[in-house]
Amino acid sequence: MSSDAQINANRVNSQHSTGPKTEAGKAVSAFNAVKSALTGRTILLPNDDIPRYEKLAHEMIEFHKPFDYTEGLLVQSLTDTEWRLQRIPALDAALYALAHREMGSTLSEDPETAQLQIEMKYDRQFRNLRLQETRLRRMYREDLARLEEIQAARQEAAEAVAEAEAEKASTKKSAAVPATDPLTETTKIGFEFSTAPKTGQSAA
Repeated sequence: MSSDAQINANRVNSQHSTGPKTEAGKAVSAFNAVKSALTGRTILLPNDDIPRYEKLAHEMIEFHKPFDYTEGLLVQSLTDTEWRLQRIPALDAALYALAHREMGSTLSEDPETAQLQIEMKYDRQFRNLRLQETRLRRMYREDLARLEEIQAARQEAAEAVAEAEAEKASTKKSAAVPATDPLTETTKIGFEFSTAPKTGQSAA
């Protein structure tokens, strides 16, 4: 366990640290921040565009229309995964910026050759980036499939209930109509039966 003196010393030292000052240092810092955001639980970073994230979240909700808490969690997961996927281009840019700062004059003047040099030097980082992108896309597909499955089941159940209610109402309406005697309803089809003699005729 740290002593009080060590804790105080750490606090003092942290006040002297102002973060990376060089362009290369800033590129490394950006790379680390984006990497942690892809693999860790952190969603929003200090330099993230919060209004853009909120817009994405709103659009996801409007599109998927979550019905309950479970569906809401899945939509939130889709939002966060999509946000992380959108960071990948920034990570590419940070890697290339870092390479240009570190490799400097050793890079070829030919753009294609220079890109090949960078990709060879940072092969592990680029491969890791592709792996993380694959993982995130798999997570997105799984969450989307689960959400669609839940929503389809809910819709099917709602339709079954509505159909049962309609059938019940129809049965009740049929039972409420009284049965009629054909002999008492003859006037409705243009005939009239009577045992009384017509005018001018005598009874037999």
